[in-house]
Amino acid sequence: MIATEAKDFEDILKALSEADSIYIVGCGDCAAVLQTGGEFEIAEMKDRLEQVGKTVTGTVVPEVTCQVLDVKRLLRHDREAVEKADAILVLACGAGIQAVADVVENRPVIAGLDSLFSANKFRAGQFYEWCSACGECIVDQYGGICPITRCPKGQLNGPCGGTNQGKCEVDPEKDCVWTLIYRRAGQLGVKDVVDEHLADAKDYTKSTRPRQRVFEPRRT
Repeated sequence: MIATEAKDFEDILKALSEADSIYIVGCGDCAAVLQTGGEFEIAEMKDRLEQVGKTVTGTVVPEVTCQVLDVKRLLRHDREAVEKADAILVLACGAGIQAVADVVENRPVIAGLDSLFSANKFRAGQFYEWCSACGECIVDQYGGICPITRCPKGQLNGPCGGTNQGKCEVDPEKDCVWTLIYRRAGQLGVKDVVDEHLADAKDYTKSTRPRQRVFEPRRT
């Protein structure tokens, strides 16, 4: 799940300054869960734009906006409303915004949200970054916890000198991830595995962007 947050409305209006008519695209997946681009947020954005004199020609909330073929099908179905718009406003993550831009080549596509991180959800309204999608998962070497993402310094060689009573130097409200790693490793009896991999070189070439994964899907 991609965590997003809404851009400031004044910034959106500035980006839409040359557009009198707008078509709005949301996302029924991540953005809906984060309450930044679901049906309610799209309706709210429509009202706000109309209150400042903009014309909203139509709206759509794809089930998953980063799926290009689904977006293409939906926008083709609503082609007349799309073609009436001077610009397309997208309330989705960066991947969804680019999917729309790939489909609508003759209209400017405006980002209504900022993409923050790949998120773990605990409960409604609580989302945390635990994975950086670095291309080479090493969490099994650290008790099932990722020091690259969950340590603000990305340290692989144990806690820094600033940790204090198990709390993080950068954010004292948070547990030092290395405290969590060693606590869990002790519970699992794998502390020696953690020690063995301290300061192992990380192959960051696997996170060189842009990345892709292309394969032949199984026939079902």
